[in-house]
Amino acid sequence: MLAEQIANGVVVGGLYALVALGFTLVFGLLDKLNFAHGEVVTLAGFVALVAVQLGASVWLAIPIVIVVTGLSGLLIELLSFRAFTSKEGHSVSALSSFALGIVILEVVRLEYGAAPLNLAIPTTIYTSGISILGAPIPWVKLATLGISVVLMIGLHVVVGHTRLGRQIRAVGEAPTSAMLLGIHVTRVIQYVFVVASALAGISGLLIAMQGGFVSSEVGFTFALKGIAIMAIGGMGDLRGAVLAGLLIGIAEGIAIHYGLGGFSDVLVWLVMIAVLLIRPEGLLGGGRREVRA
Repeated sequence: MLAEQIANGVVVGGLYALVALGFTLVFGLLDKLNFAHGEVVTLAGFVALVAVQLGASVWLAIPIVIVVTGLSGLLIELLSFRAFTSKEGHSVSALSSFALGIVILEVVRLEYGAAPLNLAIPTTIYTSGISILGAPIPWVKLATLGISVVLMIGLHVVVGHTRLGRQIRAVGEAPTSAMLLGIHVTRVIQYVFVVASALAGISGLLIAMQGGFVSSEVGFTFALKGIAIMAIGGMGDLRGAVLAGLLIGIAEGIAIHYGLGGFSDVLVWLVMIAVLLIRPEGLLGGGRREVRA
């Protein structure tokens, strides 16, 4: 049913948006790309796997994943970004984060292999749920969408209406001026990496819950789409990342309904090319550097 595929597209689009929001936060603040972001998505799934194997429920695994991936964000900021402040810092930090991401991925593969592993969560969350407009929506999809919406709203509130959010915007617009105003720039940057990586972590756990398994390949796939979605929405614009993520998810659902599922992975790139040709700054981007909530 078309309604079912659109509903699936909204859920997947929410996951795309969460991954893209992490990219957008770091890019909007530092004007740099964190290429280790996708590996944090991968890491989250395996952290959840370990937690479940040790006897925790998948819901209890959520705070565990948030803590571990948030700490990984601090490590990424320390090793791949803090030291690189020269003119070449943009490219060097990007390469450094890419290398660190490869290290994270290879450690996961050495420990767990490259084959997908069953997450071993109750099957009832996939087989029971509710019906909307005749489309069956399992509980796992409702939970995923609900968590995604809460996180998006929460991030909007934090960035747009709190003291930390004002500090983030100040550092993104003029870090030197922010420092002169008494803002601890390094600490604000650390907060951004923690939040961005925690978003990636929750995304990775929700992705694993959708399929019921964890895989070392998932993070790479979602990271590539996250970068494209960030470009479509507008580099550095949080609202644009959410809008673009949902649009791509729905478009993929419609493509699957009409038998074009084989083109779903190409769709995001075709849309990105079309949007950038018509509006190079993206759907909601205004060509400015700071994070916009």
